[in-house]
Amino acid sequence: MPSPARGEGAATGALAWLLCALALTCSASLAHAQGDAARGEKYFVDCASCHSLTAGENGVGPSLAGVIGRKAGTLDDYRYSPALKRSNIVWSPQTLETFIADPQKAVPANRMPYAGMTNAGERADLIAYLQKMSK
Repeated sequence: MPSPARGEGAATGALAWLLCALALTCSASLAHAQGDAARGEKYFVDCASCHSLTAGENGVGPSLAGVIGRKAGTLDDYRYSPALKRSNIVWSPQTLETFIADPQKAVPANRMPYAGMTNAGERADLIAYLQKMSK
């Protein structure tokens, strides 16, 4: 086998190091993105002023019972904004992440009077709690 050209070994080593660092970063982000439902329950206290986790129990906002997997704007007993009805969003951890971060950016002209949750870790925790409660 021919020996590597001058500098090729260093480049290969640097690439291997970079790929390793990227893999560690991604796995740490994934673990963080999964969130902690116990912490998320504490964050839900703010949401509970408008939303319930009991099916059929709407407040200012719609019930979030079984929200994961549900198409946005489809509860029969809640009056949604036309924007949310037209959004074609199906609530998943990813779509909730985007919406909770900035509801008006995610669905302009929706009626949710909430500025958004800026902390990604807190969002992940809240979403973990919603997933747990949606089962």
